[in-house]
Amino acid sequence: MMKKPMPAEAIDGLIDTYINYLVVEKGLSDATIESYSSDLKQYTAFLNQYTINHIEASDTTVILKYLIILRDEGLSTRSRARHLVTLRGFYKFLIQEKILKKDPTDIVDLPKIGMKLPDVLSVEEIESIINAPDVLKPKGLRDAAMFELLYAAGLRVSELISVKLQDVNLEVGFVRTFGKGSKERIVPIGSHAREKLRDYLATARTALMKNQTGKFLFVAHAGKPMTRQGFWKLLKKYALMAGITKSITPHSFRHSFASHMLEGGADLRAVQMMLGHVDISTTQIYTHVAKDHLKRLHEQYHPRG
Repeated sequence: MMKKPMPAEAIDGLIDTYINYLVVEKGLSDATIESYSSDLKQYTAFLNQYTINHIEASDTTVILKYLIILRDEGLSTRSRARHLVTLRGFYKFLIQEKILKKDPTDIVDLPKIGMKLPDVLSVEEIESIINAPDVLKPKGLRDAAMFELLYAAGLRVSELISVKLQDVNLEVGFVRTFGKGSKERIVPIGSHAREKLRDYLATARTALMKNQTGKFLFVAHAGKPMTRQGFWKLLKKYALMAGITKSITPHSFRHSFASHMLEGGADLRAVQMMLGHVDISTTQIYTHVAKDHLKRLHEQYHPRG
């Protein structure tokens, strides 16, 4: 049964309860919690401004009006899409708690331009970067192994440099990593990454350790772990060597992993699990790539394409 209408201050209470749920139950990172809190605070200010005092009064029309106001205030489509994702999570929680029966965000589409996929590399470009290091040298073999694993598992660079020796199983073929909110996930890795990692562990890592001990898989000087900045410098160096002039970042490998998996026919939820996304709407930013791929296939092979 629908609960009684609530005053504006009670809406604030619902938001507080939701944020507490994200912290305690979902274990999201501080940065994510801060982002959600900021978005919902702005949404509450909008509700107050238009004297929307009951949570069930915030119907689809209200949501659309809010998004239009955000657009008129100059927010980018990407930022508006993030606000909508935040509201979807909030209203989904209200339905889960039986405070609402209907989700007003259910039929509101994400702004398409705001979910444009940045910096996707082709398979050939990925391969050219992986092949750029001199694998006859310990550092080159390490660098090639890092690129292989980054692409094979769709890791964030922070996850890559945090992988420990015990987190990699080359016999079965998987890597264990801890993403945002310290969420553990197991991601399969293919034969190319396994081969490069075997070669790296057999010779290069020992040479780089210089008689030191350490728990991290990838090391820099004298056993010290690789840093984000160090990896970023290496990527820029090898991208230049590979003749790639487009703007790329370490995250480009993760974007490319997701796009190539979907182009190859992988299930969206499987990719969601491998990327470690809590909400599948985060993964859906990649689906337009797969749709474009399917459209090209249709035009190429359908008799009336």
